[in-house]
Amino acid sequence: MASTTASAFEYAPAPESRSVVDIAPSYGLFIDGEFTEAADGKVFKTVSPSTEEVLSEIAQAGEADVDRAVRAARKAFGKWSALPGSERAKYLFRIARIIQERSRELAVLETLDNGKPIKETRDADLPLVAAHFFYYAGWADKLDHAGFGVDPKPLGVAGQVIPWNFPLLMLAWKIAPALATGNTVVLKPAETTPLSALFFADVCRQAGLPKGVVNILPGYGDAGAALVAHPDVNKVAFTGSTAVGKAIARQVAGSHKKVTLELGGKGANIVFDDAPIDQAVEGIVSGIFFNQGQVCCAGSRLLVQESIQDELLESLKRRLATLRLGDPLDKNTDIGAINSAEQLSRITTLVEQGEAEGAERWSPDCELPTSGYWFAPTLFTNVTQAHTVARDEIFGPVLSVLSFRTPEEAVAKANNTPYGLSAGIWTEKGSRILAVASRLRAGVIWSNTFNKFDPTSPFGGYKESGFGREGGRHGLEAYLDVR
Repeated sequence: MASTTASAFEYAPAPESRSVVDIAPSYGLFIDGEFTEAADGKVFKTVSPSTEEVLSEIAQAGEADVDRAVRAARKAFGKWSALPGSERAKYLFRIARIIQERSRELAVLETLDNGKPIKETRDADLPLVAAHFFYYAGWADKLDHAGFGVDPKPLGVAGQVIPWNFPLLMLAWKIAPALATGNTVVLKPAETTPLSALFFADVCRQAGLPKGVVNILPGYGDAGAALVAHPDVNKVAFTGSTAVGKAIARQVAGSHKKVTLELGGKGANIVFDDAPIDQAVEGIVSGIFFNQGQVCCAGSRLLVQESIQDELLESLKRRLATLRLGDPLDKNTDIGAINSAEQLSRITTLVEQGEAEGAERWSPDCELPTSGYWFAPTLFTNVTQAHTVARDEIFGPVLSVLSFRTPEEAVAKANNTPYGLSAGIWTEKGSRILAVASRLRAGVIWSNTFNKFDPTSPFGGYKESGFGREGGRHGLEAYLDVR
């Protein structure tokens, strides 16, 4: 999808080799340290979104398998929680180092199963995955000093359900603090991206992690619901849609279970008239087109000060024309495949609705591959706050542009959403950053950047974006009994 204008340099294909990862024809559930078939024998196929090629056949967990995994985790909890923190840390450090050693393999696997570009899995996802295990390994023997009282205790068995947009990273966000604090885990990966979680099970065996401490159950929503509802689960951690998050909240209400929910978002990226345009454009592109916009904290609403709107949009369109869409394993690729046919259909429906409501749609010249699930980077202008594309989470490479005149108007428009996960502020004035940030109802606010993550920094939202925090010292609290 690169610009058709002449260039002194032409891109040649630079594909990463698939040979670095060996995907087996089939995988079982990982329960009590062993791979095993589902109790009812059910299986499902996982496909590569960029080619629709079947990658492997996966055992499909059901209610009986959930019960088996929870019992294994409960059995392992006694010895695991009794270990000194320094001993648990050794396992986490081992896992982190093995992930680093196998990072190229895992990056290629994640790109094949998820559809995102290899440069994102290689340069963003895998380094952050290892960093989270390193970070929480450091906390394991220092829990007395985390601010949650003397000798805080683990909760027990953690039931964790993760999404398909960052499969291995979301696994790390949840498993690392759970293990550091002495809990055991039953994790259900998304049905469209089970492979990296199953490879992580092998990492656990390679690290010598005791049996039953981590259990991996690929499956569909019924397996996740059974895990959340299981009476012997003490902690529920979910990342995914707001609708499912609400259902989980209703389900566990009144129970003993501790819950964290990281749900949807409709982040506002606010650009003031004194912002450096080129730098802001790069942040806008990163904010919405990273991982094809399939990011809960994506900057999917661009709020630009009226006086610079034309200049910024011209620069933004020029930049979008240079993005390269295609083979996710090519190191030059900027925009990869949409994760599934279902998600592509949702994006298409919402974009068509935006056009029907009168918003103006623009995309750069873009030839989409004939196989796989693809959607061109899309820009909507002439958008009002009433438009669907300005209100609903599209979860795709679609940016809605609104304008404002004053900081007060920018804050009002940014907060006019049921979500409250992220926001960005672009200005050269530090005082303006602080003044605006203090009035935004968003859990994570970036200034003059976007989509920057660090294991030491807490992440989470307000309103329909969920509650609780993951990452940093704050992420320990979710897995400790601090009553």
